[in-house]
Amino acid sequence: MHVRMTTSRSGFDVTPLPADRVTALATDFSPDERQVILHQGTERTFCGLLLDNKQPGVYVCRLCGLPLFKSDAKFESGTGWPSFFQAFDPDHVAELTDMSHGMMRVEIRCKRCDAHLGHVVQRRSAAHPQALLPELGLDAVRGRRSAAGAA
Repeated sequence: MHVRMTTSRSGFDVTPLPADRVTALATDFSPDERQVILHQGTERTFCGLLLDNKQPGVYVCRLCGLPLFKSDAKFESGTGWPSFFQAFDPDHVAELTDMSHGMMRVEIRCKRCDAHLGHVVQRRSAAHPQALLPELGLDAVRGRRSAAGAA
């Protein structure tokens, strides 16, 4: 079966990756990375290097490299996870209803590889919804305003 390529508004290939490709990309992941990225686990707060990262650039999916957030959309939420108020391209992030843990939340995943990215919250004091993301699902690409297309 041939899958037709889907391109985002910003020109990146967002065609869903087949399961065998996702498995191959995750081969070198630690058990914690696998739990968070592949199985929607939760990373401990205030434990990573990206929370305080102030370098200009783009945050990309740790699994497939798809650009997810620009550094200028990052803000300090006080939650202990990197937080963003806008996606690099809305076509790069999928939103799913998450009914786990006795509450209804919006989970976000990478549109191309289905990696767990975190949850979106709407705080009363915020004008826009905010994405709170475990660092294990992100990589920072310094000084770049775009990243390579397909994984």
